[in-house]
Amino acid sequence: MAPMKVFGIAGYSGSGKTTLLEKLIPQFTARGLKVSVIKHAHHGFDIDRPGKDSYRHREAGASEVLLSCNDRWALMHEQRDDSDVTLEDLLDRLSPCDLVLIEGFKQEPVPKLEVYRPENGKPPLFPERDDIVAVATDAPIATQLPKLPLDDMSAIAEFVMNHLQLQARPC
Repeated sequence: MAPMKVFGIAGYSGSGKTTLLEKLIPQFTARGLKVSVIKHAHHGFDIDRPGKDSYRHREAGASEVLLSCNDRWALMHEQRDDSDVTLEDLLDRLSPCDLVLIEGFKQEPVPKLEVYRPENGKPPLFPERDDIVAVATDAPIATQLPKLPLDDMSAIAEFVMNHLQLQARPC
């Protein structure tokens, strides 16, 4: 398999990044691509619950706990040494795929699509970030970057594929 391509979705909270990804992923899988997603959470999170065996194992000091069933598996890794995990660290943990979409990680130097909604009351990111290669918006904005309709998932998927030089595969 060719090296994984990485493309980011950036924007302020409430701009619709998650919704866009949710609608965009089927566009890529319909083109025969294997897609993974890495989402950065600004606040701590836990997919485990107190009292469950896996929670108890982590609380006892395990550095990793892997849960599995017939349908899926999840690996929880504790950052006990207080070091920040990097995007590169996370990419190294993924199984091979064609495309990794990242949500968040604004500061990482990977090509990004900005989801911009002026009604959020926040300024656009693209004037300050040279890694933003296009803007998805439902409002008129002044930029030399490609502007993509926020509700046109096919156009956004085509842009990403062309930008990353990804080819569709037979399904």
